[in-house]
Amino acid sequence: MSLGDYLRGRINIIFLNLVSLITLSIFLFSVGNTLDTILTVIITWIIVFIMFLIYEYRKRKLYFDDILRTVERLDKKYLISEIIDLPSFSDAVPYYTLMKKASKSMLEEINKIKTQRKDYNEYIEQWIHEVKTPISSIKLIEENNKTKTSRAVLEELENIDRFVEQALFYARSEEVEKDYLVKEISLEHCVNQVLIRNKRMFISNNIDIEIANININVYCDSKWLEFIINQIIVNSVKYRRSEFPIVKIYIKHINNGIQLIIEDNGIGIPDNEINRVFKKGFTGNKGRLNHKSTGIGLYLCKKLCVKLGLLITAESKENLYTKIVITFPKGNFCNLGAV
Repeated sequence: MSLGDYLRGRINIIFLNLVSLITLSIFLFSVGNTLDTILTVIITWIIVFIMFLIYEYRKRKLYFDDILRTVERLDKKYLISEIIDLPSFSDAVPYYTLMKKASKSMLEEINKIKTQRKDYNEYIEQWIHEVKTPISSIKLIEENNKTKTSRAVLEELENIDRFVEQALFYARSEEVEKDYLVKEISLEHCVNQVLIRNKRMFISNNIDIEIANININVYCDSKWLEFIINQIIVNSVKYRRSEFPIVKIYIKHINNGIQLIIEDNGIGIPDNEINRVFKKGFTGNKGRLNHKSTGIGLYLCKKLCVKLGLLITAESKENLYTKIVITFPKGNFCNLGAV
C-alpha cells in the first residue's frame, strides 16, 4: 500500500477536516479571537491530523506487508485467510469476514470436487479390473483355437489390453505415492517381463531386439517401471521403419547414476517437436498420420518418472533413430553392484 493510495482512500476525511477547520476559524474570528490564536489552533489541528494519518497509514502498511510476506511463503496461497490475524482497524473487519466466508465456501467446494474425483477414479479402476477379465477370457479362447484369424484377433486384444492398462495407470497417477513401493529390483528382470509380454507384437512386426548387459539392480517400483518401459517400447514399434526395424536396450554409467537407454532405428522425431514429446496430448505430425497415437503414453512416463524421482529425456534424429533415456540416481537410490 502506497501513501498516495492511502490518501486517496481518505479524501473524504481530509475534505471534512478541511471544511471543519475553516468553519472553526471563521467562528473563532467572529467571536473576537486574535489571528495569532486562530493560527495556533489551525497549526495544532493540522499537526495532530497529519500525525493521525501517518499513524494510521503505518499501522495499515505493516499489516498488509505482513500479509504479503506470509502469502509469499505459502505453497497453497488460497489458505491465506486461514492464518491472517483480525485487523485492528474496524473498516477492514467486514472485508476480513467476507474473505473468511469466501475461503470456507471455496474449501468446501474443493473437498466436494476431490470426493467426486476420488469416486470417479475408483469407478474407473473397478471398471478396468472388470473389463480385463473378459479380455483374458477371449485371449484364452483364441489361443486354444488358433487360426489365421485368431492371430489377428489376439493382436487387437493386446492393443485393447495396453489401452486399458494405460487408462488404469492414468487414473492412479494422481496418487502414485499410495500405490508404489520402492525397493531394490533387477533392471534386467523388469525389461524381460516387458519383452515377454510383447513377444507376439515383436514377431508380427519383425522387430529385432538387441539387449546389452543390463544385469544390474536399481531402487524403484517394478510395476511402475515396467509400465514406463512398456510404453516406450510400444512407441518404438508403432513408429518403426519398414526395413530391418530394431530396438536396442542397454545401460550407460554416468557420474551420478545409471541410464537405461531404449533406442530404435525408426522414423524419428523432427527437431521442432522433440521438446514437446512429453506434453499431454501431443502427437506431432507423424502421430497425427498414425491414427493410433493418443499423446498420453510419454506424458504418463514423464509424470510417473517425476513421482519416482527419475529423470526421463528424449533424443532423436528424423528418419534415423530415437533414444529414450531413463536416469536412476546413485547413492541411496541405486545399487551399482560390482561397478
